[in-house]
Amino acid sequence: MPRVREKQGDAMFDPAAPRMPYRIRWATPIAVVALALLANACGSSASTGSASGTSKVPLVVYGAEGYDTTVAKAFQQATGIPTSVYDAHTGIVVSKIEQEKNNPQWGVSWFDGDMAMASFDQQGLLLKGWEPKASWNPRGLQFVPKDQSYIPTGYTIAATTLYNSAAMQNPPKSWKDLLGPSYRGKLGILNPAIDGPAYPLMAGWAAQFGGVPQMEAYVSALVKNGAKVYAAPDDELNAIKQGTIDVAVAQSSYGMGVGQTQASMKVSYPQSVTPVPSVLGINAKASAAVRAEAKQFVQFVLSPAGQKAMQAGDPHGDSLYWPVLNGVAPRPEVPSPAAIPTRILNAYAWGSQENAINQWFTSNIAR
Repeated sequence: MPRVREKQGDAMFDPAAPRMPYRIRWATPIAVVALALLANACGSSASTGSASGTSKVPLVVYGAEGYDTTVAKAFQQATGIPTSVYDAHTGIVVSKIEQEKNNPQWGVSWFDGDMAMASFDQQGLLLKGWEPKASWNPRGLQFVPKDQSYIPTGYTIAATTLYNSAAMQNPPKSWKDLLGPSYRGKLGILNPAIDGPAYPLMAGWAAQFGGVPQMEAYVSALVKNGAKVYAAPDDELNAIKQGTIDVAVAQSSYGMGVGQTQASMKVSYPQSVTPVPSVLGINAKASAAVRAEAKQFVQFVLSPAGQKAMQAGDPHGDSLYWPVLNGVAPRPEVPSPAAIPTRILNAYAWGSQENAINQWFTSNIAR
């Protein structure tokens, strides 16, 4: 019987396994795992075989999605391509890719955040000029980069307010409401250097308030008003349960998932919120065989079977996304996006500032 896994932040944990900062979740038989590890030890360019030959090389996915292992298993079953998943928090995955940029060990990366992916594109890490066959809906078209360097697979809202309705009947209507006395000492925010969607939130605040200095002043004012900083949404939820805080800033999919099982927990969407797409990138330095298999993986994710696996893999978390494809409906628990006030940001303009803003947060806020 497969082990039950629990959600912690934007990563999947095995309760029976030791608590480590990352996990590798293999979707392959033991023999294939050994082959994958051997290939990785030699570097991504050392893979042998061809996409059209009888030999299939291992495909390694670096993911930070609750459904990535489910999708990888479905892909392997459909294609016979041995596929493994390294699954961790978004910040850990992004950092690992940056650390390996001279000798990348991945074929496909998959996480929430086109800003981080745009930064990878600017560093020359992503395959450009290839777009899968897809029927994008209007929102999906907004997420496709001009140089076709990464691929959207769905989207959530970077941050909503998750609140305990038993303690707080009136959620904030705007972000600046959080500076009011009713939220003093009762608000939780997330560290953008650890939680992936927290950086698009910071960028959204900067765009809404007039610039980075204005965002920094706002975040500093939140902390002065007693806001507490957490590493992951689960930490915020525990604080709400303990009565330490009453409201938390968290990704929409996480908030909706909590609301499914805890009736007092509600989600609200202040003016204005930032959509954040889940995005796939293909390693530009991978062998031709790995790149070909990575393209097959992307095409599978965008297929009906792939979307079905995405929506089944984490029904109380990342599966609660809005589709970017025509003909694909979200899970029934997901509300219509029509009434949600959103503002899409330029991924390249804000992606280039991510490291600086995260460093400012680490040095001045998360102390």
